[in-house]
Amino acid sequence: MSVTEAVDFVVIDVETACSRVSSICQIGIVGFRDGVEVFAYETLVDPCDEFSSFNTRIHGITCDHVAGKPTFADVHAAVSGYLSGRVTVAHSMFDKGALAAACRAHDLPPIEATWLDSVRVAKRAWPELPSHRLNVLAKFLKLRHKHHDALSDARVAGLIVARATTHTGIDLAGWLSPTTNRGRTAPKPAAVGPLKGQRIAILGSAKDGSLARHLAGHGARIVASVGTTSTMLVISNAQPFGRFVHAHESYRRAEDLQRAGAAIEIVAEDTLLARIGG
Repeated sequence: MSVTEAVDFVVIDVETACSRVSSICQIGIVGFRDGVEVFAYETLVDPCDEFSSFNTRIHGITCDHVAGKPTFADVHAAVSGYLSGRVTVAHSMFDKGALAAACRAHDLPPIEATWLDSVRVAKRAWPELPSHRLNVLAKFLKLRHKHHDALSDARVAGLIVARATTHTGIDLAGWLSPTTNRGRTAPKPAAVGPLKGQRIAILGSAKDGSLARHLAGHGARIVASVGTTSTMLVISNAQPFGRFVHAHESYRRAEDLQRAGAAIEIVAEDTLLARIGG
């Protein structure tokens, strides 16, 4: 278990044998650190239940595949060892509910983890997508994926969180927060405007979000913090750090990206507004 101690988060996906969510027949778990997979665990599970034709058509697993495989009670300790006390990602909360139901069905202690829904992560990172289903996101991000295979689904869900972190600059603590921008969702960018295509982080934004809305009205996509895909860090007139603003984490992150060759600009609010005509 030493490898799991160093992970940032783990990801779990389960497949079920029938409409009872406790009927887990496959489990896949993947651990990630610094956006990279560091371990993987997969097992078929005898669900101690019937297989429905509907579920089998989805994942291809039948009673023959699980003959002689461990029951959920047999793997509970291993699964708990991977998940307990860690940030645990699942694509929707179905998997969380299935684990809880299986624990109850086998009279086993619940698995306590800090849960993160990668669907919610994807919706915050790519709100423009018409769907945030796992297979749609895998195609959008050009990830290899075998849909409804528990290990492949878990791996892709983890990569979605990793890619979303790079895309937005939001760290794991940020994803666990319910919203961005001090309780507000980011304003939708206008379809056209002088800032179209810009991904802007704002340092010291006014509490009413007026600057973010104004820039979005000129076509900018407002991101929660500086990331590798950010194109601009705007220093708000409302920033409270005064002459020490250069020591702020966001400012230093933007400078680090500039030194690494990234095309990110650091600009004062007044300078940018004058450039786009107010």
